[in-house]
Amino acid sequence: MNKVTVIGAGLAGCEAAWQLSNAGISVDLYEMKPKKFSPAHKYNGFAELVCSNSLKASRLDSAAGLLKEEMRILGSLIVPCAYETSVAAGGALAVDREAFSNLVTEKIKSRKNINIIYDEFTEIPDGNVIIATGPLTSDALADKISELCGSYLSFFDAAAPIVSFDSLDKDLVFFASRYGRGEDDYINCPMNKEEYTAFYNALITAESAELKEHDREFFKVYEGCMPIEVLAKRGEDTMRFGPLKPVGLIDPRTGKRPYAVVQLRKENNEGTMYNLVGFQTNLKFGEQKRVFSMITGLENAEFLRYGVMHRNSFINSPKLLNSDFSMRKHKNIFFAGQITGVEGYIESASSGIMAGINMARRLYGKETFVLPKVTMMGALSAYISDESVKDFQPMGCNMGILPPLETNIRDKKLKYQTLAERSLKALDDYLLNI
Repeated sequence: MNKVTVIGAGLAGCEAAWQLSNAGISVDLYEMKPKKFSPAHKYNGFAELVCSNSLKASRLDSAAGLLKEEMRILGSLIVPCAYETSVAAGGALAVDREAFSNLVTEKIKSRKNINIIYDEFTEIPDGNVIIATGPLTSDALADKISELCGSYLSFFDAAAPIVSFDSLDKDLVFFASRYGRGEDDYINCPMNKEEYTAFYNALITAESAELKEHDREFFKVYEGCMPIEVLAKRGEDTMRFGPLKPVGLIDPRTGKRPYAVVQLRKENNEGTMYNLVGFQTNLKFGEQKRVFSMITGLENAEFLRYGVMHRNSFINSPKLLNSDFSMRKHKNIFFAGQITGVEGYIESASSGIMAGINMARRLYGKETFVLPKVTMMGALSAYISDESVKDFQPMGCNMGILPPLETNIRDKKLKYQTLAERSLKALDDYLLNI
């Protein structure tokens, strides 16, 4: 059986190596620590958590809880290690970060068919490869990935918030394109002068998240990813001549052009998620919820993803990857982790599971392992490989990426519980028949 090279011993790389090892395949696992550290990493162990010790909610009627249960069923390494090293954190799964890293490292090292090589990889090797180098891929390897992917490699993540369509107040917004051109592709949130002024004042006084030094140096030279709050501080009317311009739009409630308009653009084919156009932001998440809920129609909006701004190397996966995380043009090369555009620790780990399973199945001559879209892992796999996505940005797990239920359920908790039950049944049925 052919050997597989896995580059990176973060959560995704460890999960991929674990799945390959379980399938009886030999692995060369490359990790550049402790010889070299990225700007964000400090600890020698594998699967280092650097931003937060929380692996999100545990309850099954949450997107994160559902994702972790699917991962557990598929033989995850990370999930049981997290529970074994957990600390009290209410309804969230939080861990002792060093104990967690140590346990993952110990289990990987215990596998005789995983050969660990502590060195920086600066070339993409021949043969079977899983690239799981994370959002802070070293410059040398990033250059090689850029050569492989062409123009489809990004080095920053300047994303706007995404809200659930179901949570919008449909009586206050309207569908329309400017000047009536084309289909009514946008949801428009109209503001009068008083509403706009209140929103503007809240926005320019809201608290921003602190950029790390390596992020700050990167972003100060890139005008195109300017946060909406920075744009607003250039003058009270600046947004009205930019992303909030009302030209070409008529509010059917008044028959007049609004003073300002926030536009929402469909994020997926199902129309369950909408992106706030032009609202890339560095505000703290709580501030985004407070300020952006002042926008007409978003008073009770459910934020499926908050805006983020940080250094984050990721590929334009819909142009490059299949849903099994293999490259369309290079079948022996798989990607896994945040570099694929999944956002978050458990999401990265889940993509490592998918890449590892599918690499093993390919080497054994078996059909591709692609989960139903009604599962959280299947929905994430579909998202990163959806060729219809025009402006690809990283996405974490959320209930909004799942296909809607056949029957609308108004109660949010019951709706999420029903979605989770549907997902797990679909996963069970799939595993019985594969």
